[in-house]
Amino acid sequence: MTDTNASSALRIAIVVSRFNQDVTNGLLSGARASLADNGINLSDRDIYSAPGAFEIPLIAQSLARTGKYDGVICLGCVIKGDTAHFEYISQAASTGLMAASLATGVPLTFGILTTYTDEQAIVRSRDDSHNKGREATLACLEAIQTLAAVKQH
Repeated sequence: MTDTNASSALRIAIVVSRFNQDVTNGLLSGARASLADNGINLSDRDIYSAPGAFEIPLIAQSLARTGKYDGVICLGCVIKGDTAHFEYISQAASTGLMAASLATGVPLTFGILTTYTDEQAIVRSRDDSHNKGREATLACLEAIQTLAAVKQH
């Protein structure tokens, strides 16, 4: 985003999973840094905790329906284990967020890691340019900007 004044007026919420918290805390740090880089002030009141990735879509949809937020950044981490649980949770989270975003018209960005190993998750949540929390934030901001342009035409 280039217009700092328009960016600073945006109201963003973050939903972050407590499951795999070492990883999700890194994603949250990346999202906060990216918002700050774009001149967006994030209050601690705008950060909401979810037990796990499965619960994120409902919380994000509820936030979007309040009308208080221009976008919701959704952060979580699902790491493959020995059972099919990984597939069910990953599918439910992604489908749930897409359905909620379409139903509300508010960008709900998918910053939920779905990795095969702990190392893959750690790499994607480090404090660097590859942090997926940063990427989810930038996707949210770009979607907001594009939707605003669509409404103006």
